[in-house]
Amino acid sequence: MYQQITLIGNLGNKPEMRYTPSGTAVANFSLAVSRKWTGNDGQQQEKTTWFRVTVWERRAEVVSQYLDKGRRVMVIGEVTEARPYTDRDGNQRASIEVHAFDVKFLDGRSQDEAGASKPTGAAQPAETEAADIPF
Repeated sequence: MYQQITLIGNLGNKPEMRYTPSGTAVANFSLAVSRKWTGNDGQQQEKTTWFRVTVWERRAEVVSQYLDKGRRVMVIGEVTEARPYTDRDGNQRASIEVHAFDVKFLDGRSQDEAGASKPTGAAQPAETEAADIPF
């Protein structure tokens, strides 16, 4: 059996980097995945689901070095645990833990990293002329 989850969202905090006693790098961060829609009443609605992501080895070091709060990423991994809890307002919630196999950076480099921010090609939508659309 095999499971895989793909998430696209924004970091809720800067990754926390540490090393196991054997020297293996591990980084943790929270990821907010939001969905927006218009309800039957015409009102805009939004729901955000939070995931706790763990990244290991060299990927952990890269994530810790280059990512910060608010950055947009795609995480590919597997759900390792889902724990129920009650939030401050008394609502039932779930903490969903994900072991990341891969983390792709979807934002361009920040101003601090690049002097003049220049987004990567993957983060830019392709410009399409009406004549280019096949339908």
